[in-house]
Amino acid sequence: MSGERRGPLAGLRVLEFAGIGPGPHAAMLLADLGAEVLRIQRPGGNGFPNPVVDRGRGELVLDIRTDEGKARARALAGAADVLLEGNRPGVMERLGLGPDALCAANPRLVYGRMTGWGQEGPLAHTAGHDINYIALTGALAAMGKPGEPAAIPLNLVGDFGGGSLYLVVGVLAALFERERSGRGQVIDAAIIDGVTSLLTMFTGLIGSGIVTLDRSRNMLGGAAPFYRTYLCRDGAEISVGAIEPQFFAEFLRQLGLEELAPAQHDQRRWGEIAGRFAQVFASEDRDHWARLFEGSDACVAPVLTVAEAMAHPHNAVRGAYEERDGVMQPAPAPRLSRTPGTIRGKEDGEAMAGRWLAG
Repeated sequence: MSGERRGPLAGLRVLEFAGIGPGPHAAMLLADLGAEVLRIQRPGGNGFPNPVVDRGRGELVLDIRTDEGKARARALAGAADVLLEGNRPGVMERLGLGPDALCAANPRLVYGRMTGWGQEGPLAHTAGHDINYIALTGALAAMGKPGEPAAIPLNLVGDFGGGSLYLVVGVLAALFERERSGRGQVIDAAIIDGVTSLLTMFTGLIGSGIVTLDRSRNMLGGAAPFYRTYLCRDGAEISVGAIEPQFFAEFLRQLGLEELAPAQHDQRRWGEIAGRFAQVFASEDRDHWARLFEGSDACVAPVLTVAEAMAHPHNAVRGAYEERDGVMQPAPAPRLSRTPGTIRGKEDGEAMAGRWLAG
């Protein structure tokens, strides 16, 4: 692989302490962009092997509870640019592998800490999962239909949206600053902070009345008839996102319901209009509607399963999925013109581990 094809982070060494969820995902993103990631795996593994999220790594099984394991981990941290860990606050310190000790030995080290609640605060030492973190931010309360339990958005909003992506942003920002100061720093990436940051558009506009997080009136939460999904005759769904007047007009034209255009933002009629749309969409299968709206500006798209998404023509042309080591998996993102990211396979990980351990 030529120098310009190895990714923008080629030569960056990342030491990852094995965990689950957002930490491994952050390490995958850095590996896709060319970083050499060495994972320290506990004896017996972490119980959640994932051939896609775990891609692009070298791996070393090490018991960091032993004196020998701690010494080896400290030596590896001394040769690293970035360290990633996702333990509860205080765990790494008790092992002698906290940021004070490791950053003193390696002042250029960027020490990334991934937690749900953060390194301090009343909840910092308590257990939690994605659903709990997004619950305390106000995000979960805004999702779903009025009078029903909140709709759970997988763990995309908390673990990955507010977690791993913000950890990577922090790592890249710290690396950029290190070019000027020559010093690393500690990143406290808390999911609850990241999700709060993701809510900025809503919290910034609530006072203006332009948007609301009230489920019964939230245009972007499914309350509006022009921004929701509808069931089709075959039980599959179609998504509608015709917010702007010109897109809504095109949507209505395709359905032959142009008379509804003036009532787009009349919330008193939203229930009636949604009922009209639901009746129309229920008259044909999903793929009929997908063909009808394809290529138009009506902002309509079929709701696909992952298997269907892999085969969709647009994703195929984009190369959104690649096969590596016999597994179809998402391609690296985002895309860079001169130093694009790549998916590295098992043999690349083994070679990478050899380079790390050779010094």
